[in-house]
Amino acid sequence: MSELLFYCWNVNGIRAAEKKGFIDWMTHSNADIIGLQETKAHPEQLSENLLNPEGYQSYWKSGERKGYSGVAIYTRLKPVQVITNFEDPILNAEGRLIGLELDKFFFFTGYFPNGGLGMHRVEYKLDFYRRFEEYIKTLKKPVIFCGDVNTAHNEIDLARPKENRNTSGFMDVERAWLHHLIGEEKYIDSFRYKHPETVAYSWWDMKTRSREKNVGWRIDYFIVDPKLEKNIIDANIDADVMGSDHAPLWLKIKI
Repeated sequence: MSELLFYCWNVNGIRAAEKKGFIDWMTHSNADIIGLQETKAHPEQLSENLLNPEGYQSYWKSGERKGYSGVAIYTRLKPVQVITNFEDPILNAEGRLIGLELDKFFFFTGYFPNGGLGMHRVEYKLDFYRRFEEYIKTLKKPVIFCGDVNTAHNEIDLARPKENRNTSGFMDVERAWLHHLIGEEKYIDSFRYKHPETVAYSWWDMKTRSREKNVGWRIDYFIVDPKLEKNIIDANIDADVMGSDHAPLWLKIKI
């Protein structure tokens, strides 16, 4: 078995993140695989440093709308295949999902829809959740996925749960999928698995300067296939890393 280190980060614009030291952060992360969300760029808009950083191969999935959505993976491991095209039009749309098949597992990073624009987007989000789960269950190897899921699972995962009970991101209908995936299907929320009582957040509203007060939400996850439960070494959130309204999170695992 090899000990692998994964990172996940919603960068809120990769070109902006580059100006804030993203390449230095990546170099010092020593990660084997990094999944990014909300890159907000097409590859032709990116610098050589972002496209071909030393030691990594990069793969990109962009939204049709420029400056919106987008995901990417940097990897030191050679993939069996890169998955950017999904048969399901919901999973294909808006540049929200990209994956790698590796020798012993699949890795995906996703920018799951935000339901904040109204119930039609909440329904779209729930549909995306369902279809993604259906898809990964068809795969013949264990799955690790990470990303901005845009939902806090339990009250411990946001600073003001009572005030946000009817806010998208903490509505019961959204949380039900995480209850199902983690509770019933036994997929592992790696951070909560290693830190069952720890209060920690991965996203803060910049408009209200919530990060300074640590009034945040934990909406970013590393989810691990139940077949790999005993392989998890550690997982955490690097809340002190700046450059986005989200913090990076990491997973260390034996595979």
